[in-house]
Order: sequence, then structure tokens, then C-alpha cells
Amino acid sequence: MTPVAVNPSALPAPSGYSHGTLTGNTLYLGGQTALNADMEIVPGGIVEQFRQAFGNVLTTLRAVGGEPEDLVSITLYLTDIPGYQAHGKEIGRVWRELAGPVYPAMAGIGCTALWQPEAMIEILGVAVIPEHRLVPPAPLPEPGPEGPRK
Repeated sequence: MTPVAVNPSALPAPSGYSHGTLTGNTLYLGGQTALNADMEIVPGGIVEQFRQAFGNVLTTLRAVGGEPEDLVSITLYLTDIPGYQAHGKEIGRVWRELAGPVYPAMAGIGCTALWQPEAMIEILGVAVIPEHRLVPPAPLPEPGPEGPRK
């Protein structure tokens, strides 16, 4: 099965990466920071950044018919673990608001920096979408002898 890029139009157009890659009914979700539609990290701290980054993950998931309960694994990269922990209850409320009461396997990993210097969190994950809900994106056209189509 050929992997297919998943790049919802609601998210910033990717360059050199994909927001997700679908192979079969498994969606590998690329790392999402708190970038908004203006390509800026949302202000306001870790809770607001979590809301935006997780919302970006869910936008990619829903683009192929997935729902939050299809998430099987989430990895959080955090530049400030104590800050995240201090706001854990608020972040938990945001999770339940956006995804409901089900939590997948999770890991939180501390790091010194993320791609955007002001980003405090990056979220990536994996989802397995039931076949009856799966809406695969159209594959990109194969390049002809003259090279890729634009």
C-alpha cells in the first residue's frame, strides 16, 4: 500500500513535510506546534498552545474521517515540563473538550527547543481509523516524463 500525504487546507501549507501520512487505515500524524492560520505561534502560554497544537492534530485526523477516539498514541515534546505539569488540570479540560474522555497511550518528552523558538509544545501521534469511516485523500498525480506537474 502506497503512503498518501494528508495536508488539510485548514492548516498552513507544508513545505518539506506532510501534516500526516496515511497508509492503509493507519494515520501517522506529523508533529504539530501551536501555529495558527497566520503561521504564528498562538500567544498566552502552554494551555493555549496545547489547544492550538492538539486542534491542528485533530484537523489532520478529521481530514481522513478520523475521530479523537481513533488515536492510539500521542507524544508530547515540551520545552517546560514543570510548566505543563502546573497546568495539567486545565490541559486535561481542553483535552476532554476537544477529544472526549478517552486517552490513548501517551509520552511526554522534555526538550530544549522546538522548530519555532516561541513554541512550548509539539504533538505527534498515530491513529487507526475504522474502514467504514476512512476517507482517503486523493493521491498526487504521478509525474510524467517532463517532471512533476504544477
